[in-house]
Amino acid sequence: MAGDNADVPQDSRRFLTLADIAEALNVSAAQAYALVRNGDIAAIKIGGRGQWRIEQSSLDDYIARMYVQTRSFIDAHPFTGESVDSASRG
Repeated sequence: MAGDNADVPQDSRRFLTLADIAEALNVSAAQAYALVRNGDIAAIKIGGRGQWRIEQSSLDDYIARMYVQTRSFIDAHPFTGESVDSASRG
């Protein structure tokens, strides 16, 4: 079928599906949808059924922003030797 992306590696496709985003981030489909719907990851709706498509570069931008946010969090909340158990709850 022309235009079928099944055999194209994810990193070489321009547009990804919500399922691709969920897999790449190792999150649920609902979490991927929420990231798109709240604007954390830029996306477009296409077709009569309004399917979401996300450019690979938008996913890359999101990941880069999350690294910056995480670094800021770590800098603002230095590890003080508290137990690993209590740290894993936050």
